[in-house]
Amino acid sequence: MTEIEITKQLFAWQDLEYRNFMAGLIPNIKQENIIGVRTPLLRSLAKGIYKRKDADDFLNKVPHKYFELNQLHSFIICEQKDFDKCITLLENFLPYIDNWATCDQLLPKVFKKHHEKLLPHIQKWLKQNPQSNATYTVRFAIGMLMQHFLDEDFDVQFLEQVSCIKSQEYYVNMMIAWYFATALAKQYNSTLPLIEQRCLEKWTHNKTIQKAIESRRITNDQKAYLKGLKI
Repeated sequence: MTEIEITKQLFAWQDLEYRNFMAGLIPNIKQENIIGVRTPLLRSLAKGIYKRKDADDFLNKVPHKYFELNQLHSFIICEQKDFDKCITLLENFLPYIDNWATCDQLLPKVFKKHHEKLLPHIQKWLKQNPQSNATYTVRFAIGMLMQHFLDEDFDVQFLEQVSCIKSQEYYVNMMIAWYFATALAKQYNSTLPLIEQRCLEKWTHNKTIQKAIESRRITNDQKAYLKGLKI
């Protein structure tokens, strides 16, 4: 199934009202590069393409013109059952991710069973320069730490690594805040010292506290204390 054929199908599903809605959510993407196709349809199409023998023909054709093609690409990667193949596809695709939605919905299922193999890749992605074209690679790496390494495989060194990321990129700093707010909910005692020591940039520090206070997983006493730590 060629990209031209896929694009034709996407336009057949076009919902202009939904396109306008999505354009407001991802303002860094030009509206003319958004078709307007709802996520359930994209996920269904991705599962069908994944099962095809010619799926790689689409996956190797980057960059894509439309937001929905990037979403499809992301969802197909999520279906991969072989860890090494998934990583190869990711390495090829990450430099072309240009928005937070595609980045945050890129959640490969196979990673759940391969934390030990995944960690070195996350460490490598974290070290890329978010001021270059690696903004969403760094955001993705932080997201993977948040999803897979805040429970039984948690290590305080991950908090320290994320706190050392200095960026002027909004979408990187927002993910750092999201990560630390989630860490406060799951690993409060280990995370709190970094907040008390003000290891994060001012905006990120305050956004972390805001998001933590909004969480139902943070106790009222903890929220009251965190409020007092705002800069």
